[in-house]
Amino acid sequence: MTNINYQYDGLETVIDFVRWGGSLFKRAKLFFGHGTDNAFDDARVLVFYALNLPQQVPETYWQARLSPEEKRQVTELFKHRIESRKPTAYLTGEAWFAGMRFIVNESTLVPRSPIAELIATEFQNWIEVEQVHRVLDLCTGSGCIGIASLQALPYAQVDLADISPQALAVAQQNIDLYDLNETVRAVESDLFSNLQGQKYDLILSNPPYVDEIEMNALPDEFQQEPQLGLAAGEDGLDLVRRILAEAAEHLTEEGVLIVEVGVSQFYLEQAYPELPFYWFEFEQGGEGVFAIHKSELDVFQEILEARVQP
Repeated sequence: MTNINYQYDGLETVIDFVRWGGSLFKRAKLFFGHGTDNAFDDARVLVFYALNLPQQVPETYWQARLSPEEKRQVTELFKHRIESRKPTAYLTGEAWFAGMRFIVNESTLVPRSPIAELIATEFQNWIEVEQVHRVLDLCTGSGCIGIASLQALPYAQVDLADISPQALAVAQQNIDLYDLNETVRAVESDLFSNLQGQKYDLILSNPPYVDEIEMNALPDEFQQEPQLGLAAGEDGLDLVRRILAEAAEHLTEEGVLIVEVGVSQFYLEQAYPELPFYWFEFEQGGEGVFAIHKSELDVFQEILEARVQP
């Protein structure tokens, strides 16, 4: 690693430390992709966190002077970010998704799914909002997708399902954070295994979908995230195959399945050329999210079941 000098003599204001942090992060060749996409914004998040500032502040705040103790705290955060390569969200214990704050830790992925854009557009006419009464967020992690979906689906009850009890503990914290215990519940389940008899108008999922080659090439920051939430076999489709084979049984007659597969879209289209996947396009970045109706899954049910790897 490049030798880093953490001396901050002459730095006084918020903007001084954000600029300095951005320079340090560039010099250290950090990777960004967990809520920010550049060194300057990553540094800003850490400075604002240390100073207990909200995400957006008046311009005058940028010229506010830090106390000696605040300077020390900010510098320690910068040093930790560089030396540990932990995503900034793990250092602050929080991340933003679909305009909402969520608690996160090393048991959950850092929220970053383009499904946030679908929530903002009420799922681009794929559903009738008034008709959605039950939603499943499968492989929920922190619970961010399921909880945020209530912004678009005010009449829904939401189940957050995950195989990891540690992740579900975080999801429950986020349920409590928004006082949603009467609307949202966390369920420990290996995909649909503990959801027998449950049917949903909408199933949302951001499952593990990273293939072996990509896993081996992930930057250090992504290696800090739980592999359980990332790795999905040779082609990244181990869990997606199971979801496709089992989803129809858990969808209502007009139900819709929406799944993020990211760069594994290529492998999915090759593996299932018969399926009429609809692939969303995103204005704010992101790829590899498909939608498919229950009726379409029913047509290909035998094929879907046959292609689940043992």
